Amino acid sequence: MALFVQKFGGTSVGDPEKLMRVAKRVVATAEAGNSVAVVVSAMGKTTDSLLQLVREISDEPNPRELDVLLSTGEQVSIALLSIAIQTLGHRSRAFTGGQVRVLTDSEYGQARIQRIGAERVEEALSQGEIPVVAGFQGVNQLGDVTTLGRGGSDLSAVALAAALNADLCEIYTDVDGVFTADPGIVPRARKLSKISYDEMLELASLGAGVLQTRSVLAAKKFNVDLHVRSSFKPDEGTVITRENEGMENVVVTGVTHDAKQAKLSLLRVPDQPGIASQIFASMADAGVVIDMIVQSTNPSGFTDISVTMPRASVSTAVDAAQGLVDSVGAAGMNFDENVAKVSIVGVGMRSHGGVAARMFTALSGEGINIHMISTSEIAISCVVDLKYAELAVRILHQVFGLHEA
Repeated sequence: MALFVQKFGGTSVGDPEKLMRVAKRVVATAEAGNSVAVVVSAMGKTTDSLLQLVREISDEPNPRELDVLLSTGEQVSIALLSIAIQTLGHRSRAFTGGQVRVLTDSEYGQARIQRIGAERVEEALSQGEIPVVAGFQGVNQLGDVTTLGRGGSDLSAVALAAALNADLCEIYTDVDGVFTADPGIVPRARKLSKISYDEMLELASLGAGVLQTRSVLAAKKFNVDLHVRSSFKPDEGTVITRENEGMENVVVTGVTHDAKQAKLSLLRVPDQPGIASQIFASMADAGVVIDMIVQSTNPSGFTDISVTMPRASVSTAVDAAQGLVDSVGAAGMNFDENVAKVSIVGVGMRSHGGVAARMFTALSGEGINIHMISTSEIAISCVVDLKYAELAVRILHQVFGLHEA
């Protein structure tokens, strides 16, 4: 008998009909002779609706009270799903994050899990019940409700699977698994049967929205195998697991892109110690999250510094940069909101050479100019004009043969 943790997102439990479909899937797992614990998100757009209510009352709500409000969405889901499971003839109990003792720090809205006391869930499982646990939420040392940030239910499921020493953590969502590229852009994109934690982390951080990055980090840390699969189909999905030797035989595993990027450059900055520190401290103080950084120096004693960031942050970054032009003695600045980041990912890059050359040659062959380049051990990213982003994804998918099994 195996122990499964099954997590269902908001689209999977968006209405009573979908809740009953989820309940039947959970019961089928139990009737196959397995133990199963369930983690659920709030129904559909519940969290967005609650945030809208807050905006009608306050522009700056107290973070503690906001978490109390936002946690109510999951309480509705766990109660309804538990009732649905009971109507199918199985015993079930709903638990909030506080009842399970998902202990977090006090960073309201973006809390970090410190420990899970899974005793009540284990007790329910030992009594033949199906525990249904609220994702996205926990409590701090004072017993105050906290939330884990967007996508936090994935993290809740991984943490619970680790605490229970589960055999598998299944993440049910509205996609069929992890693909070699976005099927909406590349019709021949192929669903991957298996991918390493590191590859999934890179894909998630570079634009693929299948899983929350923190949940993959937690899965890697605690060796929790994840199975991303569709809530609406019985097909197998993608298993995210530890790296093995066979994975390095594939040079590139996937292509992804982020079309919500912007680029900002400070021009002819004095090439002196402490200048970079001043620039990036100012950006950090303004709350701008920097992604890529490129510095180009020349013998004249000046340098150009270019950075990328989420497009939503560009106005804040421009304000900060305008103040920096005078304070650091730069010649000026410019910014471009019509850029995108295109990336290839694969653990095989560690043992295969010439990958960057193939990527750059493929892009230049289509007349796509590269503004910036960033690399890691298993990923290469290029900033290109936004209008060429989807073409770049399709070309790279073809060049690296990702449509082939």
